[in-house]
Amino acid sequence: MSGFPVFASRRVRATPFTPRVEAAGLSSYTVYNHMLLAASFTSLEEDCAHLKRAVQIWDVSVERQVQLKGPDARKLAVLMSARDLSKAVPGKGYYTPICQADGGMLNDPIALCIAEDTFWFSIADSDMLLWAAGLAHAYGMDVEVSEPDVSPLAIQGPLAEKVLAEIFGDAVTALKFFAFDYFDWRGHKLMIARSGWSKQGGFEIYLHDSTLGLQLWDDIWEVGRAYDMRAGCPNLIERIEGGLLSYGNDMSREDTPLECGLDKFCSLDSENDFIGKKALLTQRETGLRKQITGLIIEGEKIAPITKIAPCFQGGQNCGFVTSAVFSPDFDLNLGLAMLASEQVEDGRIIDVEIDGKMRNARLTSMPFKPKA
Repeated sequence: MSGFPVFASRRVRATPFTPRVEAAGLSSYTVYNHMLLAASFTSLEEDCAHLKRAVQIWDVSVERQVQLKGPDARKLAVLMSARDLSKAVPGKGYYTPICQADGGMLNDPIALCIAEDTFWFSIADSDMLLWAAGLAHAYGMDVEVSEPDVSPLAIQGPLAEKVLAEIFGDAVTALKFFAFDYFDWRGHKLMIARSGWSKQGGFEIYLHDSTLGLQLWDDIWEVGRAYDMRAGCPNLIERIEGGLLSYGNDMSREDTPLECGLDKFCSLDSENDFIGKKALLTQRETGLRKQITGLIIEGEKIAPITKIAPCFQGGQNCGFVTSAVFSPDFDLNLGLAMLASEQVEDGRIIDVEIDGKMRNARLTSMPFKPKA
């Protein structure tokens, strides 16, 4: 990996919280949706351990919102989403794969029903606004597609509820998973959802005005001091332990939701059509040729992989590792792999090539389970 810093430009944008992120001990950035995203602070291991015991504030402004607004907003949302949004209700979010015509995944956002005529797709790393705008034009829909000034700020960890209750009142703790509501803050109404890209629990605050970013961070930071709050970011170790898939790493346009184990989020038996439905129905009928699985990689500790790590069975290539890292809590090298379906069986041993060296790896279901 290069040690050179990322140069921010109009193509790689800073966020409303960037000055505070950098002042909080940032050690590396990545780029996500053409914006800066923190990648680590102290270290992957220490950041992970702290996330599990306390509370962190994450700048996740990179979760851009693709807004559909107008009489045909729901119609477009239903067409785009593999999950049936025809009965989506305001105040709830819905995890949904979005596919192209051949079933390949273009994104896996949270679809937020803001109002009967307004949806937000809180997207992973790909240009979904262009896809939505193209579909709206091609189908002649009466809907405006835009990217609103909305910058999410996540509060994650077991003490997240305590921090937010002090700032927004106890009512925020009553939110159900993927539900959202509006809470008072300095004369503004902030939309807050119980969600976030970790298994430790927490909330995402959808800041509606970027000029308020530093004030919001400072208010949360001040309260968070009493709870050992630190700045953090989505953590590779924690997400692999929890079996959370990353679009662009573990799945792409080459993979369908069924191959990624996301079939429960695809409304294949709904009366509503969506782009890619026909291909997914065919795949369900004929069977999968490849699918995602967990694996435990033997040998010495591995660093996070940054390039393809091919997998072999009997000397024949059978797929590749998509993400892998050493987990201190599990005391194991944990990984995710996209393999030929006939190989996917708990307990099966395959070979994995990492940095030119072959290692044994044992397949297992996700999320991973600690040693007995």
